[in-house]
Amino acid sequence: MNALAATRSAFEVTELEPVLARSVTVLGSTGSIGVSTLDVVSHARKAYGEHVMPVEAITAQGRVDDLIKQAREIKPKLAVIGDDKLYAQLKDGLAGTGIEVAAGRKAVIEAAARPSSTVMVAIMGAAALEPALAAVARSATVALANKECIVAAGGVFHKALSASTAAVIPVDSEHNAVFQVLNGEGAHEVEKVILTASGGPFRDKTLEEMAIATVEQAVAHPNWSMGAKISVDSATLMNKGLELIEAHFLFALPPEKLDVLVHPQSIVHCLVSYEDGTTLAHLSAPDMRTPIAHALAWPRRISSPSRRLDLAAVGQLNFRKPDHERFRCLGLAMEAMRVGKLAPTILNAANEIAVDAFLNRRIGFLDIPRVVETTLSESPEANTAADTLDGVLAADARARERAGEICRRVVN
Repeated sequence: MNALAATRSAFEVTELEPVLARSVTVLGSTGSIGVSTLDVVSHARKAYGEHVMPVEAITAQGRVDDLIKQAREIKPKLAVIGDDKLYAQLKDGLAGTGIEVAAGRKAVIEAAARPSSTVMVAIMGAAALEPALAAVARSATVALANKECIVAAGGVFHKALSASTAAVIPVDSEHNAVFQVLNGEGAHEVEKVILTASGGPFRDKTLEEMAIATVEQAVAHPNWSMGAKISVDSATLMNKGLELIEAHFLFALPPEKLDVLVHPQSIVHCLVSYEDGTTLAHLSAPDMRTPIAHALAWPRRISSPSRRLDLAAVGQLNFRKPDHERFRCLGLAMEAMRVGKLAPTILNAANEIAVDAFLNRRIGFLDIPRVVETTLSESPEANTAADTLDGVLAADARARERAGEICRRVVN
């Protein structure tokens, strides 16, 4: 036990032993959430002892060098690379470590099914759906950092949850904040749940400026360090629309009880107003390690390496309503939430294709909402019930194909 751990009382460590003994699987360990998760685990080992929070498995899609480095440092039982062409490189990089290696999409799903206490779902996009369902099926605690699992397949996800004893702890800063503030209270006591949005890099830009926005400008988030896709979603405010849909499912809240405020400082993560006139807010510095630590230790709390909030240094907190004319993606998501059924699935799939096209400089920034809106209007199945995984995956595939064609139309 190191010096930092020695400063902690034996009573404190004993009280936290059940939490610290939990094993962890990190799906998407080389992305920003995955890296932060392993940072929280490393900090816990320094704070409480090097054998706490054993890691069952870590996975990545293509960053094999990063995965090898992480595996050597964190010492999981298994490391999986999603791109099976990189298997030999992973195997060579971990030779002699005793760490199991595997590759391919099926191996990622199998990693989620291995016997860890907590599965951090940090894979971005709809690719996280099947691994997340594998974790739910074995009644793991699922720390969910992926919006798309709920957005694309909320009905299927809830059906799977009802058939297991799995617990889902949201990791998105806003949903984790709502989870903490609600503290199990029923939706009937709530008048309004407000999620906050930083507004992204274009919150004060005109439509004319946004029309010529570059990829570099779109991914330059003013407050958070995130991956390219989610940074673009923040720039369009689609991320906040997806979060509304997720909150609708996670907390059984009707659309009329959900709203968004732009809050440039990213200090207040949610506001919950109750029927007695009380409004409670959740505040923390903009650092994803805070909700990650909460999710890993829930219902207890552990030491975290996250930044601490200094309100005197912040000075002021500002709020304003979002501009739906400049940020059309937010309105499209809200409408998909009201429609329900397969509309959110199609919205999410079209957005992923449009964002990818923008990041690869095939379409412009303001083409993203155009592609999403056109895909929704050309998808009659949006009004079909989303009650089976096969149905969701089929609708997702069709929407991606349509969106890709619409992107080509935009270019031509």
